[in-house]
Amino acid sequence: MTDNIEFTHQQARAFQPQRLSAPRDFMIPKIISDNKDEKPLILEIGAGKGKHALSFALQNPDKHLIAIERTRNKFDAFSKLAILQDLSNLDAIHADAIAWTVHALKPNSVAKIFILYPNPEQHNPNQQWLNMPFFEFLLSRLQVGGEIILVTNIQSYMDNAEHQAAKLWCLPNTRYRVPVDSQRTHFEVKYLARQEVCWELSIRKPKWYKTRFDNWQA
Repeated sequence: MTDNIEFTHQQARAFQPQRLSAPRDFMIPKIISDNKDEKPLILEIGAGKGKHALSFALQNPDKHLIAIERTRNKFDAFSKLAILQDLSNLDAIHADAIAWTVHALKPNSVAKIFILYPNPEQHNPNQQWLNMPFFEFLLSRLQVGGEIILVTNIQSYMDNAEHQAAKLWCLPNTRYRVPVDSQRTHFEVKYLARQEVCWELSIRKPKWYKTRFDNWQA
């Protein structure tokens, strides 16, 4: 990493990946360690009990999904279902997503990233994904032309994310209203059943985009 490169966004505070240790029981899935590009690599951060991950992997056999969940009880429920379904294109990972991403993923390697209904962090907005310096590192792992999908039922969270995507990260993005019949996660089913509005933000990485971490690897 260098401090004098010209990068595309307006984030002054730099993430420091070198300070992060690998997660406990750290493992790199075979699709990454084999260095094969047979299937596009998809990442889901905060997979919960795996409803979206299992459905996505089943419906997209031509893609490989790595789904990360930090909370033990949610991951255990997800892992049991993943073992039962035995999908070769799905890896369920129990880890902190930030530390795991730093130590496992190569630059420009992920085709799409899902962040579905993250903790709104209403009392600690610095921990919202697009407010964190880590988001720059995450962008460095995304392929040119790749997409980040962020979904929430909290309008203030979405308003901020849309603003940050455009003004801070200088990224093209589109905001959608989630269809009322969508059922990607347990949260989504619950919120839409209560007739709440859920919002989706699609963020794309242009070919000219540069970060501090484009050549950084653990």
